[in-house]
Amino acid sequence: MFRLHRLGRALCAAAAALLLPLAGTHTAHAATAPAGAAAEAEAGTGYWHTSGRQILDAAGQPVRIAGINWFGFETANYVVHGLWSRDYKSVIDQMRSLGYNTIRLPYSDDIFKSTTVPNSIDFSNGKNADLQGLNSLQIMDRIVAYAGQDGLRVILDRHRPDAGGQSALWYTSAVPESTWIADLKALAARYASDPTVVGIDLHNEPHDPACWGCGDTSVDWRLAAQRAGNAVLSVNPGLLVFVEGVQTYNGVSGWWGGNLMGVARYPVQLDVANRVVYSAHDYATSVAQQSWFSDPAFPANMPGVWDSYWGYIFKQNIAPVWIGEFGTTLASTVDQKWLAALVSYLRPTSTYGADSFQWTFWSWNPDSGDTGGILKDDWVTVDTVKDGYLASIKAPLFPGTGGGSGGGGGGGGSTAACSASYTVSSDWGSGFNASVTVTNTGTAAIGSWRVTWTWSGSQQVTNAWNASYTQSGETVTAVNAAHNGTIPVGGSASFGFGGAPGGGAVPSVSCTAT
Repeated sequence: MFRLHRLGRALCAAAAALLLPLAGTHTAHAATAPAGAAAEAEAGTGYWHTSGRQILDAAGQPVRIAGINWFGFETANYVVHGLWSRDYKSVIDQMRSLGYNTIRLPYSDDIFKSTTVPNSIDFSNGKNADLQGLNSLQIMDRIVAYAGQDGLRVILDRHRPDAGGQSALWYTSAVPESTWIADLKALAARYASDPTVVGIDLHNEPHDPACWGCGDTSVDWRLAAQRAGNAVLSVNPGLLVFVEGVQTYNGVSGWWGGNLMGVARYPVQLDVANRVVYSAHDYATSVAQQSWFSDPAFPANMPGVWDSYWGYIFKQNIAPVWIGEFGTTLASTVDQKWLAALVSYLRPTSTYGADSFQWTFWSWNPDSGDTGGILKDDWVTVDTVKDGYLASIKAPLFPGTGGGSGGGGGGGGSTAACSASYTVSSDWGSGFNASVTVTNTGTAAIGSWRVTWTWSGSQQVTNAWNASYTQSGETVTAVNAAHNGTIPVGGSASFGFGGAPGGGAVPSVSCTAT
């Protein structure tokens, strides 16, 4: 894949996008939870393993990875981006409030060097105070610990051999295979007592001349993944081993890391059973053109494309499939249709629960040059259009370890309270789109929330996302979705809706929290 990371503080311009909202009715609109959803909401304890196409926790309950990529450790900053303007805990709390349950953390082998120093971190006004003086691995420890407290899990991604750029193979002349494996083992051992780190993505986006099943140990990625996976499991047998595809198999090419056609004939076989999760990457035209985008049948042709490259692994119950990266600026109609089709293909949680594809969206960061991020350029504001596309495939958070601001309620005398702000994002006379942001203004974490407003005209909600709603006359009541009911102290969640006719005056909005 040809993604351009902008290093340092360079931020990309926010892209215009058209909304593709969820369908709804004006009487009631809510995603119904699948059977066993109450149990699934608490799933995720301990180390995980695979069973057929599903990932199960230590108690055998199915889990769904529904997460986000937060990059930076793989760049010359040697730490996740955005800390130049925000405290890392507030970032993780915001991820949690939006319903992302897993963080994929890319890194390069440079973070193991004593000469590399994390940079571009703001320590003013108490921000990131507990990161001061730490090296990259120690900062990673803090991020992992806080994510676990907040009920998120972490997948470590060996993204590059060094901060200089992507590599086709898992080794280079400067970073041999022995270094790659030694560093993977060091990370596996580092988190051997902390199942917040559920697994390691062995190498990001292998591509030509990498092959799958050719038997040449210098370029056969499948054989290298077996060597590295066994090394990881030798020091931490509880980890999942995430194995990406290649670019070309039997003369058929696709996205870097996105071609898993060879798995059918040459599966990855590790010494510890039930640990392999296959990973594909998939992108839209803002990254690069592919032949399927110009197919007259597009986007109806896309399920067949995905089936052939990686979807068959899931559909044939061979192993779980994790879409470790997918993203777009959403600037073009083609990209909007692509993302809508892919989200549908990945299977909505409300229908299939955890019997679904796993995923981590690219990216949280706004400074990914050819995709942008869930955050806008100020590193605070959420791109609610982009985030809204993902609402149907988000999944429950996992049990937290406590101590984070999202880790549970407050102590004696704490109160649950919230406020809500209503914004009309577009109004074209015959209809409008609006968003509502709910903020926890109390001294305890919110477990659920309800927002109510009354219009002065004849407006009707026509569809909504990230909330369910009812409307009686001019009064609308919106209730949190399963993934965004819990809001830590000071945190926020948002939902959006379409309505008709035009929006008119902004109504007064009330919020109730429990």
